[in-house]
Amino acid sequence: MIALDPAEKKRPEFIKVRVKRQDGPGKDPYWQLFQIKYEPELNIISVLQRIAALATTSDGKKVAPVAWDCGCLEEVCGSCTMQINGRVRQSCSALVDRLLEENDDELVLEPMSKFPVIRDLIVDRKRLFRALQRVKAWVPVDSYYDMGSGERQLRSTQEQNYPLSQCMSCGCCLDACPQYGKIELEQREGESDEAFQARELEAFDEGFVGPHAISQAMLFNNHPTGKALAGERLDALTGPGGIQVCGNAQNCVSVCPKEIPLTTSIARAGRATTVHMIKKWFDR
Repeated sequence: MIALDPAEKKRPEFIKVRVKRQDGPGKDPYWQLFQIKYEPELNIISVLQRIAALATTSDGKKVAPVAWDCGCLEEVCGSCTMQINGRVRQSCSALVDRLLEENDDELVLEPMSKFPVIRDLIVDRKRLFRALQRVKAWVPVDSYYDMGSGERQLRSTQEQNYPLSQCMSCGCCLDACPQYGKIELEQREGESDEAFQARELEAFDEGFVGPHAISQAMLFNNHPTGKALAGERLDALTGPGGIQVCGNAQNCVSVCPKEIPLTTSIARAGRATTVHMIKKWFDR
């Protein structure tokens, strides 16, 4: 006789999934409860696919399929971020069997709280990418000319940079950060699209740049070619919404799906910006 694993005995016949929905930007959110048949080794994306196929709530009401975002399905693209059971995480790597150990009553899915909702679980992450523009998170080699071999990197530098290079701009760190407040503007009556976009970017640039951008600034400032823009990146980090806004809550590093040492980057950025400002003061 084969003894059953205790976990096998606890597996439910059905899974209840409570989803926070919103029909469009600025609309009132509401909750709907769904029920799907339990299967082993599901992730949250699989659950949402089954809900979409049914398009029926637990009480039998036909509804529009839940909208969500995903791309790679292997924790690389960062687009499937949402709040699951009250914690922000990647839905492609959130395994149902483990989530049911946390809460065997139901799964609770919500959109990220720090970004405007487009529909249901899809949010507008424009501000996240604007922050990367602010710190010039790229290597400045805009030409096709052969510039020769680059500067050699020490192995210790490579090992320091590699974890930072794994950032996929998923937004988990931002959603968990208490200093990163939600910015959601509405287009005024008679305001042109261009004027609204300019006002929106201005608001983004006044808000906290976020741990992801700080870490990427440190990555590219430590790059043989990227360091050419080091001063401009440090200027961005000392401007409005810069590193001085960080309250060192350390929520960012605790939720990062890639376990990037974000607080280490923030500490390095704090020292670098201090030295940068002192040098600028003496250069006057």
